[in-house]
Amino acid sequence: MIEAIFIAARSGEPQVSVDRVSVIPGKGIVGDRNFDRSDWPGQNITFIEAEAVEDFNRTFNLTISPGDTRRNVVTRGVRLNDLVGRLFEVGGARFYGVELCEPCATLGDELATDTLPASRVVKAWVHKGGLRANVISDGELRCGMRFSVQAMPD
Repeated sequence: MIEAIFIAARSGEPQVSVDRVSVIPGKGIVGDRNFDRSDWPGQNITFIEAEAVEDFNRTFNLTISPGDTRRNVVTRGVRLNDLVGRLFEVGGARFYGVELCEPCATLGDELATDTLPASRVVKAWVHKGGLRANVISDGELRCGMRFSVQAMPD
């Protein structure tokens, strides 16, 4: 299920929470900094598990918000790693899970503290940093919507 949605109008700007977004195939989220960019695969939209954020906070005794991860869609009860190479649907919009959204130095720098260096932040998010996906069909995403995973053809 979608728990929260975040966008940033321009690169480097803070993410803002929104209740709904429109997605367009091959372009991504209308109004987001990565809309209509194709610098790397899966740049259309990113997802992250709320459970991963909660685990990070518990492990390091922190209180980061899901928006601090710079991912667009926060999920609950969805194993995002299992969606790599899979088609899935949310609210009628279809997506293709391109690759894991592994942590980068920027995320490490953003979440580092006096007692938690950026290198440890990055290591903590390896294989837990979410999913990069391509938008396959247009639609609107809203908080509370559920995921449906497509069966893989034989």
